[in-house]
Amino acid sequence: MRAVQITRFGGPEVLELVDIAEPEAGDGQKLYDVSTAGVNYADTHQIENSYLAQQQLPLIPGAEFVGTPVGGGQRVVGLLDGGGYAEKVVAHDALTWAVPDGVSDEQALSVVLQGSTAWHLLRTSTHLAEGESVVVIAGAGGVGSLAIQLARHWGAGRVIATASSPEKRELCEELGAHATVDPALAEDDPKAFTAALREANGGRRVDIVLEMTGGAVFDGAMSALAPFGRLAAYGMAGRVPPKPVQAPSLMGTSRGVIGFWLAHCMARPQMMDAAMHDLLALVDGGTLKPVAGGRYPLSDVRKAHEDLLARRSTGKLVVDPKA
Repeated sequence: MRAVQITRFGGPEVLELVDIAEPEAGDGQKLYDVSTAGVNYADTHQIENSYLAQQQLPLIPGAEFVGTPVGGGQRVVGLLDGGGYAEKVVAHDALTWAVPDGVSDEQALSVVLQGSTAWHLLRTSTHLAEGESVVVIAGAGGVGSLAIQLARHWGAGRVIATASSPEKRELCEELGAHATVDPALAEDDPKAFTAALREANGGRRVDIVLEMTGGAVFDGAMSALAPFGRLAAYGMAGRVPPKPVQAPSLMGTSRGVIGFWLAHCMARPQMMDAAMHDLLALVDGGTLKPVAGGRYPLSDVRKAHEDLLARRSTGKLVVDPKA
């Protein structure tokens, strides 16, 4: 079968199209023909070996797919330990979910990893309460575009999104953000970024921040939190860590910092089931509208990574394994 594999760590240039043997299903698993595979920002960390989990070579990246069992059956969307950039994958039964007929491959892939992340950030990690304000960093991205909509759906009092271009900020507002802020302010002056977030919240400090950039964006957003505010960190796209957070500072301001990694939900399938059943129903009913970000041939998956790293993309990027 065709797959994209890496034999050394690095940037998009290490992604190579190869022919390899099909994987074999074990107990509690099935072999699937892949109709569409998902691309996530975490994949760019995975091929650098800068992800939370250490990677082993050779490696086929990719953590999600839509497909049907070899021999026929129900179309499903599923999560993987790796191997998604391929014509066939092996998936655990506990980490696959039937896709309603009214939900496209791209929509299903939007919610399986990025949607579940947004769902658990708001529900499990920060416990969003009705009327609270939410800042969504990178609001035009895969997680952010869904987090904006979910926060509005669950009664957030004000949703503020950051995005790096006027076009992306306009998209955030179309998705439901009450206000938008340019994150470039943080690079010039974190205090100015803090002030802009508060201004966007009517001059008040904010209750919740969903943060995935790191560095000065984290620092500025942290300073914008109200007492009992929560910042949930789930990525470090800027590749620069924030300033260390000191416990006395947290106590003195009654703020919280929470880390989140979806892998811990994957180890508890009931947590994934709760998110996926809700998300797929919301998409099928038209309440949640995933943003399509582009479909790439498997042979050109490097371009997908390049677009992600250059911040040229919005919404969900997917790969066609047959092209």
